[in-house]
Amino acid sequence: MKNLNLVVLQARMSSTRLPGKVMSQINGHPMIYWEISRISKAKLVNKTVVAISDQSSDDILANYLESIHQEYIRGSLDNVLGRYVKAEENYHPSAIIRLTADCPLVMPELIDQYLEIFHKSGFDYLSNTLELSYPDGLDIEIIKPGIFKMLLELNLSEEEKEHVTLGIYSRKDKFKTHNVSNKTNISDFRWTVDTSEDLAFVKSIYAHFESKEMNFIFEDVLKLVKENPNLNRIMFR
Repeated sequence: MKNLNLVVLQARMSSTRLPGKVMSQINGHPMIYWEISRISKAKLVNKTVVAISDQSSDDILANYLESIHQEYIRGSLDNVLGRYVKAEENYHPSAIIRLTADCPLVMPELIDQYLEIFHKSGFDYLSNTLELSYPDGLDIEIIKPGIFKMLLELNLSEEEKEHVTLGIYSRKDKFKTHNVSNKTNISDFRWTVDTSEDLAFVKSIYAHFESKEMNFIFEDVLKLVKENPNLNRIMFR
């Protein structure tokens, strides 16, 4: 495929705060099922591969991905960067979209919007996380092919190997980065899943949109939480 926009979705079962969260049941399916399904709605995404660890703790996740015919790769638990390099070597993408499996409210329309900006630019790295303005849980990062291999040539810290893109945006003198901001700053909204309370919030959102899980958009969830303040989760920084 000439132009391959590849989502690499990193996942693991050994989360410290909420172990096994990616397989938590939401509306009759594991959480990761809904994230993969919603990613597939992005018109400009050609393929999704899930990047999991080679630890036995992730065997159950590998078995599930095989059962739904979802492509995946396995690599080091701590050197997550190595998994992304492996994905790039296997698929030869024209853009790598980094997502994490604790964000089941992923918005495919935002992925498409950012990919359009990325391909019209000369950026090495584009995201909505350099200057926070979106809810935590809508993080999207897009990386130019070859950048991860360039990182491997540097003297990276263990933290930079685990937090895949840290080595890029911490070296703005070396890499051309760009941030996409929301119209208003609502970064205090917490839509990610790290705790049981986070999971309860996401389950409430999915329950509201039952039978429409694939179709709700950013504005739909925003309207719901603004009309139901008791439902919303706010981060106190």
